Amino acid sequence: MLSADERCRVTVVESGPGPADPRIGKLISDALSLPIGPASPVVRRYPVTLTDEPKRHMEIMRGAVLGGSGAVNGGYFCRALPTDFERWALPGWGWDDVLPHYRAIENDLDFGGPLHGADGPIAVHRVSEFDGCTASFVLAAEAAGFGWIGDLNGAAPQSPLPPGVGAVPLNIDIGIRVGPGRAFLQPVLARPNLTVLTDTRVDRIRLEGNRAVGVDCRGADGVLSLAADRVAVCAGAIASAQLLMLSGLGPPAVLAVAGVPVRAALPVGVDTADHPEWVLPINWTPTHGVPALEAILTTADGLEIRPYTAGFGAMTTGRRDDPADRPHLGVTLMRPHSRGRITLVSADPGVAPVIEYRYDTEPADVEQLRSGTELAREIAGAAVQFAPSWATSQHLCGSARMGRDDDPAAVLDTRCRVLGVDGLWVVDGAILPGIPSRGPHATIVMAAHRAAEFIAAS
Repeated sequence: MLSADERCRVTVVESGPGPADPRIGKLISDALSLPIGPASPVVRRYPVTLTDEPKRHMEIMRGAVLGGSGAVNGGYFCRALPTDFERWALPGWGWDDVLPHYRAIENDLDFGGPLHGADGPIAVHRVSEFDGCTASFVLAAEAAGFGWIGDLNGAAPQSPLPPGVGAVPLNIDIGIRVGPGRAFLQPVLARPNLTVLTDTRVDRIRLEGNRAVGVDCRGADGVLSLAADRVAVCAGAIASAQLLMLSGLGPPAVLAVAGVPVRAALPVGVDTADHPEWVLPINWTPTHGVPALEAILTTADGLEIRPYTAGFGAMTTGRRDDPADRPHLGVTLMRPHSRGRITLVSADPGVAPVIEYRYDTEPADVEQLRSGTELAREIAGAAVQFAPSWATSQHLCGSARMGRDDDPAAVLDTRCRVLGVDGLWVVDGAILPGIPSRGPHATIVMAAHRAAEFIAAS
């Protein structure tokens, strides 16, 4: 959007590859698979700790390609609920403020009217006929007394959505994943005032006094310094937090341990959130040639039960020959109380930060996951023959959150500007002041659309 103004010169720096490579283009466009397997060239992998007692470790993935994680995810494009924005209570981020931006980013192929967009670059579509495990789940949920929700993006302050089961709004058009990179950036790559540098890592934001004046990068040809009068950090909730801290913007005690001089004391990475998930393998028939998730069940107490259409291995590699790799139910807590942290441990940009979810630090969260698992067992019946295991939805956000002027947890003001630093914005999942009651992808794209106006007006 910024490059639409021909007076503005925009340079996009991407640590991963670009879509010009045909192999990369196919990986990120095919919405019927998740290109996040062990050999994927379009993700960065991070070790994380899910729980403290006992320590449960796993590896998460983040998109490292134009479009970020939106280029490699399953296509889930549910909006946050109006009650989320009411709870955040941020000036300029009420429902009436954000709805025009939700509408502007989408072309909803199923629904029209005042809640939905018809001219945006991201196609939104829902599966209308289910088979395999999705059909089994929907029928079982309805038999258990849950009603059908026709439009999971149809909430409004005056008409909240009831609990129930419904088709997931997907940013998928005829099998093609329409992520933000494909929707917004690729169509305008020929603009003369737009430069895209791929396979180039930003190591630090360069500061002069209290102003950002550019970035220091490292690419195939070595070190590169770029000057700019405005810098927008859009590296995702993990990498953006790491970059801020590498640049001296973060908690002084954390920066001191990592050997980074403090430029501004800010609570970066100290209060992150994600959706904890318990996974239940099931014996329902896998579904072939469809997205990873086609329908969900939502409950009144903030649970989302997800019937994943195939085993994780099959979704990421395409192989269907492992009998232990089954479809599974994800029992997910959408309004958790637990909070995690991202900690910088080295001044070397190539060393990953420590990521701790601390999912078990709130007993009420664990109890709600347990009760949600019992509900999933009641719905699926004998198809569930396995114990649940801890996982995460990989929706980490809030590592550099927006807040009011008097909010001690805020890193940004309500226009996405880094507090105490001129010319510097953050625009990705890091900015969310709380975890949304739905997966955050659509809300992050909406927020980016809104933030582009802030930056352009600066």
